[in-house]
Amino acid sequence: MNKIFSGADEAIYDIADSATIMLGGFGLNGIPENCIAALVKKGIKNLICISNNAGVDDFGLGLLLKTKQIKKMISSYVGENAEFERQLLSGELEVDLVPQGTLATRIEMAGTGIPAFFTPAGVGTEIANEKEIREFNGKKYLMEYALHADFSIVKAWKGDTLGNLVFRKTTRNFSTSMAKAGNITIAEVEELVQPGEINPDAVDVAGVYVHRIFQGINYEKRIEKRTVRISS
Repeated sequence: MNKIFSGADEAIYDIADSATIMLGGFGLNGIPENCIAALVKKGIKNLICISNNAGVDDFGLGLLLKTKQIKKMISSYVGENAEFERQLLSGELEVDLVPQGTLATRIEMAGTGIPAFFTPAGVGTEIANEKEIREFNGKKYLMEYALHADFSIVKAWKGDTLGNLVFRKTTRNFSTSMAKAGNITIAEVEELVQPGEINPDAVDVAGVYVHRIFQGINYEKRIEKRTVRISS
């Protein structure tokens, strides 16, 4: 099976209106910049996007929010996107805010084939509304379902033509689980190498989970806030 694609436009060719998409990265670190730009260019609408963050106004998922291509966001951190806030308050955007650990576990469970799990996070809050609650050893837990997607889109530091992926540092946080939780996984990589060039011990996601891969270009690699110590 040939997994190599020429670029983002070709790799997302069959993503259509109303698709559910997971987008990897942690904050703005390690987001699939090329594929997000391709989705904006393609103009598909009513997307359900699963991401730990909502980008910022002019970067990341903020670009898809700006063009109103997202119908619903499932996220844990959305604090730096003014357009997200505006659409939420005006009722234009559906939002499912999920505790970050719960979000990560729901994605991980999808990848491992576990349909649901119990967690204490959210008990006694609005998060628990309409969810099953059980008591174990005198403590209450609520049931959360695994979170699947039609497409998982991740960005890795390095990958080979068989789809084996290597991530760096905090970019592993959601991307490694997301790569296993989509019906189709698309990976863009900074460096695409031949099989055998990656040490097996360094592989974060095995190629069996990856359906399409391409070498990305022109990465900005932004961060949310740059903090510099004031000189004394």
